[in-house]
Amino acid sequence: MDVFETFERRHSVRSFRPDPVPTEMLERIIRAASLAPSAMNEQPWRFYVTTGETRRRVGEAMAHGTTHLEEFIDVMGPELHAQAVQWYSELGNAPVVIVCTMPKTEDEFWRLNTHLSIGAAIENTLLAATGQGLGACNITFSLYVRDELAKTLDIPEDRTIVAIVAVGYPDEAQPEPPAHRSDVAVFLD
Repeated sequence: MDVFETFERRHSVRSFRPDPVPTEMLERIIRAASLAPSAMNEQPWRFYVTTGETRRRVGEAMAHGTTHLEEFIDVMGPELHAQAVQWYSELGNAPVVIVCTMPKTEDEFWRLNTHLSIGAAIENTLLAATGQGLGACNITFSLYVRDELAKTLDIPEDRTIVAIVAVGYPDEAQPEPPAHRSDVAVFLD
């Protein structure tokens, strides 16, 4: 599929088959992520690609993030709350979870540039998965599970987790990607 078709087809997949993803496909995804642009060519990313037992432990750590979701049940309602608890507990049963990290910094300007760079790398990750017929979902998470995740993966103290990406074969025929707004730019002459 060409690059524009990949852009059009990419959407967040939240339910995966348990089939393992071949190492070669994962290596291509990480290679694509590493080719992302970064401020000053810093390449601040480090990816922890988890499968098997380590993936299971990541799921356990993420499940702790659902503990305090009960605080939001009044806002979300019981049905959405139940869906959120299930998603964070199982991560859609994705056989691969990629944890994205960056160096810690107190410098606000550098942190912003690093976040933008990591965002580009994550988008490359999502597009590379889509281009290979896989599904992926960029996951936000409760910050209070970050330390437990870092410990689970033996992430050095000088790095912080920015995002998590679930990857695998979509569980079912995927619907067409949702419509996206087209009125997002102002063209000036």
